[in-house]
Amino acid sequence: MKSRTTSRKTKPRMILLLGFEGATALDITGPHEVFALSSHLAQSDSLPPYRLVLLADHAGPFRSTSGLSLVADGSWRDFHGQADTLLVAGGPDMTHVVGNRELLAWLRTMSARCRRIGSICTGAFVLAEAGLLESRRATTHWMEVERLAQEYPTVRVEPDAIYVKDGKIFTSAGITAGMDLALALVEEDLGQKAALAVARMLVLYLKRPGGQSQFSTRLQAQATEGRRLASLLAWLAEHYQESITVDTMASRAAMSERSFARVFVLETGDTPAYYLEKLRLEHAARLLETSGISLDMAARDCGFTGREQLRRAFQRHRGITPQEYHKRFRTTGALTKES
Repeated sequence: MKSRTTSRKTKPRMILLLGFEGATALDITGPHEVFALSSHLAQSDSLPPYRLVLLADHAGPFRSTSGLSLVADGSWRDFHGQADTLLVAGGPDMTHVVGNRELLAWLRTMSARCRRIGSICTGAFVLAEAGLLESRRATTHWMEVERLAQEYPTVRVEPDAIYVKDGKIFTSAGITAGMDLALALVEEDLGQKAALAVARMLVLYLKRPGGQSQFSTRLQAQATEGRRLASLLAWLAEHYQESITVDTMASRAAMSERSFARVFVLETGDTPAYYLEKLRLEHAARLLETSGISLDMAARDCGFTGREQLRRAFQRHRGITPQEYHKRFRTTGALTKES
């Protein structure tokens, strides 16, 4: 009874969403839906965990880049209080936002008044221009990561992360990754059970870990269509479980091993061994997300020599162990099996 009374008296966390004319609508509505649904699913006898406030240049309607109009609760110019979280939306053209010196000064002030501050997609450019990402790890949409690194060399850009947490600063990749970030914030606040309940309601089949790549290796292979390795990559996508060496791949591509290694890096951005490991790891991740298969069986099924090689691959690409991945990111209905 005591804990329920405490919950009833807990003030909702204020979440500020910063939009603007020409923002990407889903950068705002995606995280908004995650936080709003968290409040909807909370116990009826307690206050909702979140209070959502949409800010823009002026109170009232503003138009997103898709033409959808959103209605701001108020102007950021008039907000001088404290908040739990502030998230800055992105858009295809951030020039007028990044160049707004008054807004940047407001963000610097708000960073000290918020428990955490973050960005969705190209909103990272606004945080960077405000100086909030200096010497910090960050990410943004995959099409803009190179520009972010070039324009803000002190930012440690992680080019393929879904989202990045560095202290109190959070940045997410493109558009729908804002929902992944919002789910992570809900989990941080309310626990894994609450976050998974929201994910199920939104038919988000799993919560992607922050270190998960923005790209699948199979999609990466599609980008090589019409190039010299297209046939080989299509073959690898069907045979990666087998015992394959770089020499095997070079032979199938009808190249010397030295030429093959050079062309492979040129067309895929990865070494042949690294690319093959990514293919196998994606299969292993799917198994751990959807089944109760043991680590030994998962390793063998994906072409790894054993669970230790699988463990090293997970640590290298995802930053967590396969056991942790299975525990945190398995989908509803997957059976837990100790191994």
